[in-house]
Amino acid sequence: MGCSFSGLNALYDATNSGKDVWINENRYRIIRQLGEGGFAYVYLVKMLPIASPHPSSAAPKKFKDPSHVSDDGTYAMKKILIQNSDQLEVVREEIRVSSLFSHPNLLPLIDHAIISIKPVQEGSWKHEAYLLFPVHLDGTLLDNATAMKAKKEFFSTPDVLHIFRQLCAGLKHMHSLDPPYVHNDVKPGNVLITYRKGQPPLAILMDFGSARPARKQIRSHSEALQLQEWASEHCSAPFRAPELWDCPSHADIDERTDIWSLGCTLFGIMYGVSPFEYALEEPEGSQQLAIANAQIKWPAGPNPPYPDTLHKFVTWLLQPQATVRPRIDDIIIHVDKLISKFSP
Repeated sequence: MGCSFSGLNALYDATNSGKDVWINENRYRIIRQLGEGGFAYVYLVKMLPIASPHPSSAAPKKFKDPSHVSDDGTYAMKKILIQNSDQLEVVREEIRVSSLFSHPNLLPLIDHAIISIKPVQEGSWKHEAYLLFPVHLDGTLLDNATAMKAKKEFFSTPDVLHIFRQLCAGLKHMHSLDPPYVHNDVKPGNVLITYRKGQPPLAILMDFGSARPARKQIRSHSEALQLQEWASEHCSAPFRAPELWDCPSHADIDERTDIWSLGCTLFGIMYGVSPFEYALEEPEGSQQLAIANAQIKWPAGPNPPYPDTLHKFVTWLLQPQATVRPRIDDIIIHVDKLISKFSP
């Protein structure tokens, strides 16, 4: 949420650790914290039976989609502390947008609730939002890539392609809506990975807090600056498309901003970093210049190395001119050919 209060974490832990949480008609026990960021905390929770004198009423209420019911009753719960009306509107928009999507490679929002809280002190939060999701305990693609990089391990070429193909499937769903939506922050940190015996890892795109309708007409310098300012707050710099760094005063922005981020993420699946991470260590402004010119530096990889066709595939996605960048349908055709070629 971009704000901080002294002692907030201690207060939060004191009031919530080990407690039960109600989300609408279901009760959940907090098991442990999985992560945090800003004013959001993610917990592993377990659904509890509802105390009732009538046994038939003690079972948890069903979700709208029965496929979201966990076999062991565990879920991931995101709790957001909301300080003001602007933050409340951001959370409501995230809930609304998340509810638009239904695809096996997009993390579903199972249930949610926003409750009013009586402030305990001046400046404390006024609302709390609870968002319930399926749990994926193998972590994000970033978590896994960082751990693998430290051990000089790499995903196999087939696994790289299968992970990438699943992300394409999720984005195709978003880009095919009417109107089309873009994720706006595709990156390894927003991809959940679940390892499966005898199969490639399952990949699920998450965090739709920055998702918006894809197509935007820019017709003035002030509109271009507004878009750049918005992108600087919502689109992670090493994965942000060139047209969101330096937007012309007359431009038609579309789904291909996601394609750039997708290309950076493919590079990240392979090498554990963005193709433009290296520029962070160079003088200020170097990263934007590297992105504007698609100056990719290929790090040391596995032995034997990834095939040259995979490198060319990344380069094809990372075209600085959005108008010549491929769309998701063309990408899926090409990645399916590569999967056929390199699968065992």
